[in-house]
Amino acid sequence: MITSFNPNLVELYGLHSFLSDLFNPIQLLTHMFLHGGLGHIFSNMIGLIVFGPMLERYWGPRRFTFFYFFCGLGAALLFSGVNYYEVSAVYEAVRDYRANPTPDGFSAFITEHAGVYYDNLSQFIDSYQAQPTNPDYVQGSLKIVNKLFGQQVDQPMVGASGAIFGVLMAFGLLFPNTELLLLFPPIPIKAKYFVILYGAFELYSGVYQQSGDNVAHFAHIGGMLFAYILVKYWNSQRKTFY
Repeated sequence: MITSFNPNLVELYGLHSFLSDLFNPIQLLTHMFLHGGLGHIFSNMIGLIVFGPMLERYWGPRRFTFFYFFCGLGAALLFSGVNYYEVSAVYEAVRDYRANPTPDGFSAFITEHAGVYYDNLSQFIDSYQAQPTNPDYVQGSLKIVNKLFGQQVDQPMVGASGAIFGVLMAFGLLFPNTELLLLFPPIPIKAKYFVILYGAFELYSGVYQQSGDNVAHFAHIGGMLFAYILVKYWNSQRKTFY
């Protein structure tokens, strides 16, 4: 989850973009211990309580602990990589606009990179287009562009969801035919199908992320991906050993 909950702790220990001045490598792990409220931490811990114990009994506490943090780190790395790609594109647009601020350029920047604010800025955009050389509008547009970029690059990601999705993936791989009872709708489903459907939903939501969606879907995907890799590796080692 991307959040501004408890800003003092989040500024220090939430995971920031590689392009942010607030980034610190320790955040790749510390972000897992921060959450965006009671509902966020409750949903994550329910997942850990439901699926974690069977994995811990299967692997033992030490291997399970390693697995959990491995998935959390993997989630952070994939999320950060995708974030770097997305924010780099915004940074290029910011740099281009700083070099040549024009009403059309400002309107295009807002439309492409901050569309959710377009309606609120429509009056400013109209006034700027009517007076394209007015220094107040030129400087005002630069301040707005810089502020919007700062909001994106400094927005932190917190939560253990990546590790929890890794736990879910491992459960589906190791206990694929275990039946789970969904709450909505209240029907049974085998773990392997549940993991496939949930993973597909997260991938779709990450690629086609809706405006206002503050869920870090690629962190979830990263946790599942790293879990898949590690479980398959451990299983291959067991086969080789035996």
